[in-house]
Amino acid sequence: MDWFGVPLVLLATLLVVDISALNSPWRYECIKGYCQKKPITEETESSAMSLAACRLFCLEAGAIWPKPTGNASVGTVLSTINFNSIDVIGANSETSSFDLVRGATKIFKQQIADLVPNGVTPKGGKSLVVTLNIEKPNINSLSLDLIESYTLTVSESADGRIQAVINANNFFGARHGLETLNQIIIFDNLRDELQIARDVQIADGPAYPYRGVLLDTSRNYITVETIKKTLTAMGAAKLNTFHWHITDSHSFPYVSKSKPDLAKYGAYAPEKVYSASDVKQIIQYGKERGVRVLPEFDAPAHVGEGWQNTGLVTCFNWQPWQDYCVEPPCGQFDVTKPELYDAIADIYGDMFEQFQPDIFHMGGDEVNFNCWNSTPSIVDWMQKKGWGLQEADFVKLWDHFQSQALEKVYQKAGKQIPVIMWTSHLTNKEFLLDYLPKEKYIVQIWTTGTDATVSNLLDNDYRVILSNYDALYLDCGFAGWVTDGNNWCSPYIGWQKVYENKPAKIAGQKKYLVLGAEATLWTEQVDSTSLDSRLWPRSSAMAEVLWSEPSTSWREAETRFLIHRERLVKLGVNADALEPEWCMQYEENCPIGGKFNIDNRHL
Repeated sequence: MDWFGVPLVLLATLLVVDISALNSPWRYECIKGYCQKKPITEETESSAMSLAACRLFCLEAGAIWPKPTGNASVGTVLSTINFNSIDVIGANSETSSFDLVRGATKIFKQQIADLVPNGVTPKGGKSLVVTLNIEKPNINSLSLDLIESYTLTVSESADGRIQAVINANNFFGARHGLETLNQIIIFDNLRDELQIARDVQIADGPAYPYRGVLLDTSRNYITVETIKKTLTAMGAAKLNTFHWHITDSHSFPYVSKSKPDLAKYGAYAPEKVYSASDVKQIIQYGKERGVRVLPEFDAPAHVGEGWQNTGLVTCFNWQPWQDYCVEPPCGQFDVTKPELYDAIADIYGDMFEQFQPDIFHMGGDEVNFNCWNSTPSIVDWMQKKGWGLQEADFVKLWDHFQSQALEKVYQKAGKQIPVIMWTSHLTNKEFLLDYLPKEKYIVQIWTTGTDATVSNLLDNDYRVILSNYDALYLDCGFAGWVTDGNNWCSPYIGWQKVYENKPAKIAGQKKYLVLGAEATLWTEQVDSTSLDSRLWPRSSAMAEVLWSEPSTSWREAETRFLIHRERLVKLGVNADALEPEWCMQYEENCPIGGKFNIDNRHL
């Protein structure tokens, strides 16, 4: 039976339901933008709404996260659907995106199944037919200029089936449409039914092309299953880039086809590695959720374990470490060794063969000049060239490495592709234009959002990605680990601050140079047991900023954000709790300055 197959305002007069047939004595009513908990009475029993149903119609954009950028109408009607009668019609087997469509379809159905509590069998309903109209079904990879927009309509056909139609340029846009469709399907726990919003019309697409999460898997090893949960959460928030900081001075868990000894000697344990099959699995898992997996091979600093026997690294684990790097163990390439460039070219080749990236991250941060200056062979090499030993000379040495490494990247990619570098000495005003041509490099900003480096980059028309540590370093706010007190970037960054970290505020009229942003998680104090709660749901706050570019504050997004956190938990992601559950059921009573307690009303 379709309990919500008519407008909600008419239900009380058209339906009569025995209150004993409902699973709870409580219903929810939308009053001034809040779903308020009310007792079910004889007068209200036929129209009683579950909390999930109320949220769909009470909130702007139907509780969808991130908020759609175009028209978003979810109507006023819910229809019951039959989980055993859901069909998705998409690309045919002759197209290159067929496997991705098939994978996304499986995910779509599984997310619906996950809505149903254990031990409950949903009551029957109407068939749901989802049609994916993909204009270019042979696109199977992301690029910075790819159109990720979609439209979604939901209606009831003459034969009584529910029809959902998604139109998109390519698979990735269609997948976003499926994600939105998932979010307007609810489980009504009053009646044990799966229900879908009907009469839906949504037009949607992202404001920024690069929407990422960085995960460091070197400081502490992160399991493949935990990485998959991160990709699941990214797909749910329409984030599209998993930046994999896969190696560092602490460990080398990446199994390079051409240099397998790096992982053999550099991993924490034989089982704590990422094999070729692991990488393949992660890449496919991400693609099916609309996420590219972008590898970073950080150099010439941040190298150490695994390289001990190669003769290509200097100052590895030198003490006192404070003199040679920002944290132990230290380690940098000896960039004067000609054989170094063949070695890194092999690793680039392995990464391009496996990841097939449209962009590549070369790292390039925190090079310690004292490390090089304390290495006699490097000093001798520089002096033979007639160079001094001042900052500008070591920047020149760095460029000696960077220019050769970049050519190896192009060689292995088979073409010139966009390359990302972190802010560093090379991005300082006095060095930027000489050493990092804006035609070749995208700069990822990890300084504060107000740092002069940012304005200089924008003034010189560099494309940038924001990861300013004062808002997007999600490892901040915990205990110190190389000293007492708190870690270097404390305090903890709440989701509200993440939400207010908007590109328009940082870049102003140069906003068009901002490709997007990336939440980062460095794992000195994180492993697989704690990762979910560090990244989620805070990274989802950034996701809405980059997708929707909201002009409103976090306060207007709060209820939808809390709902999205619940959604992540349903997906198996251990997202951090943000408030007592009581506030979810009596949401009008909790916010300071909320629509109800601000004028002391009690309805």
